[in-house]
Amino acid sequence: MKLIADEQILFESPDPAGIYCYTPAILVGENRRLIAAVDLGGPGTAALEGPRSRSGDYQAGNQIRIFLSDDGGESWRESASRLPMMHETLFRTSSGLWMLGHSGALMISRSTDNGESWSAPAVLESEHHHHQSCGRVDIHNGRVYAVYEQSLGNHSWPDVAPVLMSAPEDADLADPANWTFSKRFDPRPALAMAAGVGLCATRFPAAYETPGILETNVVRMHNPASCFYDPSGRSVLLLMRAYTGYENLAAALRGVELEDGSLKIERYLLPDGRVPFLIPFPGGNMKFHLDYDPVSRLYWMVASQADGIHSNRRRLRLLYSPDCLNWTEAGMVAVGPSENGSRHYATLAFFGEDLVVLSRSGDRRAKSAHDNNLTTFHKVRNFRSLIG
Repeated sequence: MKLIADEQILFESPDPAGIYCYTPAILVGENRRLIAAVDLGGPGTAALEGPRSRSGDYQAGNQIRIFLSDDGGESWRESASRLPMMHETLFRTSSGLWMLGHSGALMISRSTDNGESWSAPAVLESEHHHHQSCGRVDIHNGRVYAVYEQSLGNHSWPDVAPVLMSAPEDADLADPANWTFSKRFDPRPALAMAAGVGLCATRFPAAYETPGILETNVVRMHNPASCFYDPSGRSVLLLMRAYTGYENLAAALRGVELEDGSLKIERYLLPDGRVPFLIPFPGGNMKFHLDYDPVSRLYWMVASQADGIHSNRRRLRLLYSPDCLNWTEAGMVAVGPSENGSRHYATLAFFGEDLVVLSRSGDRRAKSAHDNNLTTFHKVRNFRSLIG
């Protein structure tokens, strides 16, 4: 399939064997500035200048770096801030730019100068160990909705449970008192039921791995014809990677804001009596990212294409859908040069007539398909012309 995007190396690891480029996040700021964040992890991060997270992919901890472009991604420069967090998510409100992340504890940082500088991270929740990747944040009727996951404490992977969190958009989001958190949704009973009917593998390649759901996107359904549509506006669709041993399955849950302002995560109960959980979803076995485009009235997504190999991370494709159930492939964003040359864990943003993508990537020097040495920037020009 023909490539539909340009590719540019935004960041290259100074030590491919020991410093890895993990979570990429991208955001459009004021005056069409592009803000990109890169999460660096690996045993070699001990040699990096600047602060590192206390909890990380390796004992040395992780570090987030921020890059800025004022010419549509043609050139980039690094901001002065280096943040001791990992698994970052970027979003923008009327009060500035925000970055959620964690160092075990859930944390948040703010920029009031369009990404030039960032505050020291404030702790929002420290009783649990957190996890995520860059997922979609929903902003609706003056409130912010996001999901981070908490460890269930069983020392297996992924072994996490999603928590829905919300705060007033115009509040000080660095103050934990302004946030409301749901109870975590324990997916293990639903996964056990799925295993009983053959939708989950009962054995995994490594002894510490078990079925799980993770890396959640918070999605508001705008299509009244969708079974996920809520005319009251009080619920959001939570779409997440389903680690089941099978390709092209994702998990769908419902995040609800109750009348008293509290939050809840639950399974959907459809009018016909169905209670969906694992749903057919292209690339749902790997981390994916999507957003709603009000111009085309479609959801656009970047996701990995497995091609019959469950662990394949080389091929990154763009898809669109009216309802997050029925997807059409728009084209291939990027293809890596080798098995270790991943193009995956990507994040997208709408940039006028174009769509921009930041990818966790590698070349032939990468340690593995997971431990990558590059962050690449991609631009799909006139992306809406790809609608068939």
